[in-house]
Order: sequence, then structure tokens, then C-alpha cells
Amino acid sequence: MKRRNFLTATAAATGAGLIAAPSVSRAQDVVRWRMSTSWPNTLDVMYGSAELLCERVKELSGGRFEIRAFPGGEIVPAPQNLEAVGQGSVECCHTLASFHVGREPAFAFDAGMAFGLNARQQLAWLVQGGGQKLLRDLYSDFNVVNFNVGNTGVQMGGWFRKEIKSLDDIKGLTMRIGGIGGKVLSKLGAVPQQIAPGDIYPSLEKGAIDAAEWIGPHDDYRLGLHRVAPYYYSPGWWEGSAAITCLVGQDAWASLPADLQAVFATACAEQSRDMLARYDALNPIAIRKLIAEGAKVAYFPREVMEAAYAAAQEVWQELSDESARFAEIYPQWKAFQQDEVAWFRIAENALDGFTTGAVTRNQ
Repeated sequence: MKRRNFLTATAAATGAGLIAAPSVSRAQDVVRWRMSTSWPNTLDVMYGSAELLCERVKELSGGRFEIRAFPGGEIVPAPQNLEAVGQGSVECCHTLASFHVGREPAFAFDAGMAFGLNARQQLAWLVQGGGQKLLRDLYSDFNVVNFNVGNTGVQMGGWFRKEIKSLDDIKGLTMRIGGIGGKVLSKLGAVPQQIAPGDIYPSLEKGAIDAAEWIGPHDDYRLGLHRVAPYYYSPGWWEGSAAITCLVGQDAWASLPADLQAVFATACAEQSRDMLARYDALNPIAIRKLIAEGAKVAYFPREVMEAAYAAAQEVWQELSDESARFAEIYPQWKAFQQDEVAWFRIAENALDGFTTGAVTRNQ
């Protein structure tokens, strides 16, 4: 009996050990990353997309890969995300490359160029037009790997405290705008300012700035900018699309097994599709709310658009002289845009133009 009891107890203990051991092993094998972002958590689409990406990574990996997203500024300020990821202070970030054009002007090709590709064309350039390879080479200089994780579509042209009737109204105007768009506007006589999202409303309210661009109707409505600067202009020509990027440190990426790399890439591709779909669905609702609450929606005068386009071409030449990377990418990007414009003019634009007119006439 004693021998039988001993064997039973031993088997039970051994069985318990066999059951418990894999649990300990799995816990040790879980990959845990932190994701800094450039967005306040009040931006339900932009910051929400980062959170959804993290959730999807965990789901697809069966819990083996966990990423935690942090609002902008909680780990590092938005302009420092590139350095933080490249130096390994954080494994990845969710950002807009425009924040980093001061370090390298060629990052503008990732975020979106003034009078550049629209959202569909940008994705085509990345996936089929050689853009991803060019950007991967560019980002490797900064020890990071880039993934497209979304797009806002073409943005609005911002909120203005006074009406823009001519090019003269741009001269001397102080505007919250960063990146390449600010360079172009400065050629028209405007004074670009870098202001954090949380400071846009009070700066407009106090008259510290005359205008500000943010994203589009859905996000702009949440900031309440129409209450302090009623004139809402279209289009946001400085970003034909605003492509959102997830940057991963090269060392962190290399440390992932192949299956988790595939999980991460898949989750990024899903958000690349879903973010644009959400903005396209939500912006029409928001623009109606803005108009109902007093926003005065208008188009930039033709002379402003023409002058801005000409100024943008000057900026591209200047940046090509300044940056070898910009000079390398620009001719390939420009050729791709010319082909896309020719095709869209034949089919997409022709149908969109007619349908827009027909629907408007029959409302």
C-alpha cells in the first residue's frame, strides 16, 4: 500500500509539473513591445488605429506577441519618435513621417507630398511602384524599418480666423502648419508655426495664430476649431494624402521569429485599409455637423492654388539640391505620379466628375 501510495503521489506531482511547465514556458516566450505614438488618445481613429493594430497582433499570434500603445508625449514627444525607435529606447512607433522632415526631407515621400499622390495612388506606389523599397533604403539610414499602417485621405486646408479672398490674404498670415507644406506657404509670404495639437485651440482663440491645419472634419470637429476660426478651406493641397507609418527598430525587428514578423506585417496591412475606410465613412457625418454649427466651408481661390503649386515645384528643386536621398527618389516618384494622373484623368476623374454633378443636381 505504501508503495502504491508513493507511486500515485509521484505520478500526480509529475503530471502537475507537466501541466504547469508549458504555461511557464509560454509566459517566458511572450514578446512584449512598447509603441510610442504621435497622437493624443482623444483621436479615436488615429490613436484608435494604433490600439487596434496592437490588439490584432496579439490575436493573430495567439497571445505570443503583445504591444502596448502609448499616447503622444507619454514616452517621447512626437518629433522624437524616429530617434527613440532607431536608438532602441522603444521598439516601435505610430507616426506621420512629416514630423521628421527636418532630419531628412525625403521622409515627405512617405507621408505625402504637396500636390502629390492621393491615397490610392500612394498605396499603389508603395506596393507596386517601387516606393516601399526606396523608403526601406531611406529608413535603414536611421536604423528603422517602415510599415504603412493607414491614410487619412486628402486633408482639409485648415481653419482661418479671416476670409481668404486672394493671394494677398496669405501674406503675413501666421499659420500652424509643419513639414513641407510650411516651406511652400512661407514662399507665399505666410509664417508657419509648429504647435502641438493641444495648443491649437487656445492659440487660435487668443489670436496668437491666424490659422491652423489639423487633419479633416472628423478629427477637427473633436478639437472644436470651428468655434474660434470659422473659415474652413479646401483642399489640403500640402498633403494629397497623409500616409501613416509604423516604424520598428532594426534590432527589434531582427529579433522576431519569422512567424511573428508575418503577424506584424499582416496587422499593419489591415490597418492600412481600415483607417482610410473609417475616415471616408466618418468625415461626411462630421462636415455636416461643422456646417450646422457655423463653419463656413469654401475653396481656396484659384490664384492661391496656382501660386502654391508653382512654389511647391521650387521647393522640390531646393530639396533635391539639399538632400541626396530626396534627389534619388523624386524622379522615380514624379514619373509614377505622371502615369497615375494620366490614367485617373481618363477613367476615375471622368466618372467622379459626372457622378458628383449628377448626384448634386438630383438632391
